[in-house]
Amino acid sequence: MRAIEYDRFGGYEVLELRERNLPVPTEGQVLVRMSVAGVNPLDETVRSGKLAPTLHKPLPIRPGGFGVGRVEEPGASGLAAGDRVVLSGGRYGVSADGSWADYIAVDAAHLLPIPDGVDDETAAALTTGAGYLTAYLALKELAGFRSGQSVLAPGVGGAVGQGGVEVARVLGASQAITTATTTEKAELGRSAGYEVIDLTQESLREGVARLTDGKGVDVVLDGVGGSVTGEALGSLAVDGTLVSIGYAAGVRADINVTDLIWKNAHVHGFRFALFTPEQVNAANAVLLDLVSQGELQPKVAEVLPLEKAAEAQRLLAEGGPFGRILLAL
Repeated sequence: MRAIEYDRFGGYEVLELRERNLPVPTEGQVLVRMSVAGVNPLDETVRSGKLAPTLHKPLPIRPGGFGVGRVEEPGASGLAAGDRVVLSGGRYGVSADGSWADYIAVDAAHLLPIPDGVDDETAAALTTGAGYLTAYLALKELAGFRSGQSVLAPGVGGAVGQGGVEVARVLGASQAITTATTTEKAELGRSAGYEVIDLTQESLREGVARLTDGKGVDVVLDGVGGSVTGEALGSLAVDGTLVSIGYAAGVRADINVTDLIWKNAHVHGFRFALFTPEQVNAANAVLLDLVSQGELQPKVAEVLPLEKAAEAQRLLAEGGPFGRILLAL
């Protein structure tokens, strides 16, 4: 079978297309023939050597934490050969061989059946980057979100930005706001039905104040970090909650302490270790059902063949796509 691997850390050039033997499932695993794999920022972090050695498997590493395929060998999973499944949870591409290969051995607990009304690319787009899953768990389990509250999810093109806006609306948000760093992206977001602050025209705080009549937002899903975190904290309503999810714009933020004090702000950190596999699977099952009903519409920016994995990573890291980058197998 074909697989993308690297045996040293570095730039995109370390990614190599190799011929490998099919993986042999161990007890409790399922052999899956992949059809679509997702490209995620964590793949970039690991490949570039920025993840602590204790947090990933020894080299060589086969990337890919997300994807969709068909069951080849179901084992004792209760699934049937030919069932379409999506990866749900696990640390594939980091602690175990990932989905950038024709076949992958997956723990049965990390697979979910895909509803008939959801195609492979859409299912992969829903789960890649875990933006929809993150938004759902952050709102339902961490932020104490209630129907009628307002939500800000900065970064219109990113997984958390898009997922946060769409999930918040489905859960009954009065407003679901995102941001764009270019007018072009702002227009793309608006054409998709999002409420977008164009940061080339006004600051994040100014945009939130304008859209909320000065009240601020009840919840921020911050998947951006850096300078955005301080601006987002200052955009909270009194008793508002900020959930810190990612740091694409940097790991350091300047905040005004009075925004914490006078707003009685609540701040949470998000990581998947907070949730059980059962919680993750239950949330992904709800999200897949919402996709099948047309309530969620994950965006695909581009689909490239497996052999162009390096280009796919470059597009994600440097191109700022509007939607997910996928690999076709």
